[in-house]
Amino acid sequence: MSSPDPFDDILNLEQNFYQRGYSQGLADGAKAGRLEGRQFGMQKGFEKFFESGRLASRAIIWANRIPRLPAATGSSPDGASAAEAAEAAKTCSLPQLPRNARLDKNVKMLYALVEPDTLSTENSDEGVQDFDDRMKRAQGKAKIVERMTC
Repeated sequence: MSSPDPFDDILNLEQNFYQRGYSQGLADGAKAGRLEGRQFGMQKGFEKFFESGRLASRAIIWANRIPRLPAATGSSPDGASAAEAAEAAKTCSLPQLPRNARLDKNVKMLYALVEPDTLSTENSDEGVQDFDDRMKRAQGKAKIVERMTC
């Protein structure tokens, strides 16, 4: 029977170091990949919901600028006279948008597309696709409203 070669460990030294380094790199990479993937996902999620919030806010402002039919009574709901309400409206409000049924419809549709309570936060392919589709449609509606208000 032959005895083990005393130089086997020395001859395979490079291969042993390579295997150990590969195993450590694979384990560290898997851990770092999960952390970086989570951070990237959080960043993209924040960016998407930030944009949806921005569009929802713009829709609310546009909706409040659309003229409403005047009230039949001479006082506002909080008990102030019509003159006081008109004076308060002049000092702290944006100018009214022109009356336009199409504008009103587009603003309502824009808000319906980005309403925070109806947006999916599900992390599935279907949920993400629905969110992205609604955002693209909402961005298109926002451009239409922008053009109508200028």
